[in-house]
Amino acid sequence: MQSILKKSRRIIVKVGSSLVTNQGRGLDHAALACWAAQISRLKQMGKEIVLVSSGAVAEGMQRLNWGKRPTALYELQAAAAVGQMGVAQAYASCFSQYELQTAQVLLTHEDLSDRKRYLNARSTLTTLLKLNIIPIINENDTVAIEEIRFGDNDTLAALVTNLVEADVLVILTDQAGLFTSDPRKNQQAKLIDEVSASDPKIEKMAGSIGSSIGRGGMLSKVVAAKRAARSGAHTIIASGHEKDVLIRLAQGESIGTRLLARIPVLAARKQWLADYLQMRGQVTLDNGAAKALLEDGKSLLPIGVTNVSGDFERGEAVACLDLQGREVARGLINYSAFETQKIMRKASREIETILGYVDEPELIHRNNLVLL
Repeated sequence: MQSILKKSRRIIVKVGSSLVTNQGRGLDHAALACWAAQISRLKQMGKEIVLVSSGAVAEGMQRLNWGKRPTALYELQAAAAVGQMGVAQAYASCFSQYELQTAQVLLTHEDLSDRKRYLNARSTLTTLLKLNIIPIINENDTVAIEEIRFGDNDTLAALVTNLVEADVLVILTDQAGLFTSDPRKNQQAKLIDEVSASDPKIEKMAGSIGSSIGRGGMLSKVVAAKRAARSGAHTIIASGHEKDVLIRLAQGESIGTRLLARIPVLAARKQWLADYLQMRGQVTLDNGAAKALLEDGKSLLPIGVTNVSGDFERGEAVACLDLQGREVARGLINYSAFETQKIMRKASREIETILGYVDEPELIHRNNLVLL
């Protein structure tokens, strides 16, 4: 499995605080330039990259001339607000050397737990990737309350991995990978090359192994790998101090620890759609639409819907029935019940005229649809 990254197209790269700051004293611009150089090489290999990066609070502290990290929540939020300006400017400058544009995306866990906001975030990120822009994501510490105290970007990176259906999550840290025990305390500790992300023993191995700068620690990285595996994504935990680590991983070199998902991305998402979501409504399809779904692997378009029942919102799960009342598919719908009733039996090009806006041309995209 050395070629996980080599075979992957969409990759989430998370760089920890210790890799982007000068031991907590503001941003390390030379390090950021190094990440930009490596990611530009990955782009040349045909990879889509989303970067999850820390550093806002540390940069804000430097800009405010604060020598000690504050404990008051409002001061941490202020530091994050000031520091985000520096993070965005620094990355934009570094990537511009390779004629690559960046976009700053600030998220909280609440954004990804609310279905509407989840879909909006997903649409934004996938659009940025289509435009060949590199999204740079950080937790929105400016407004987050609980997250700024207990959150970590490992968890955020895993949630983003699931959000955009990435193939692999690469967590770069100041450790070589996952060891059988803390290598700083036990010289007999051995680096684990490969393990199942669902193996219950790995959390015990991770223990409290962590960095003096970051909030996450090795345990949060293992938990993040488990989260990513739920949607079929593999995880690599490796040292960001390894020279050209991303390029070497993309070339098939074995570095760090590979935490493998049991099922492929598509199968995991289809299982989730089929088994774990409560149906919020139903749409009835004409024979042509049913055939397009069942035989042709197409998305569901508004023109193929003859009836709508239930009170569902955008992003909720609905059942797709044929004219005989049999459930033939289920999926996540892009429009509410009220909106669907307005646009059913209409061509997709008419959506904007009818609703005044258009989110997606499909009622349910085939990637968010499972056949039964």
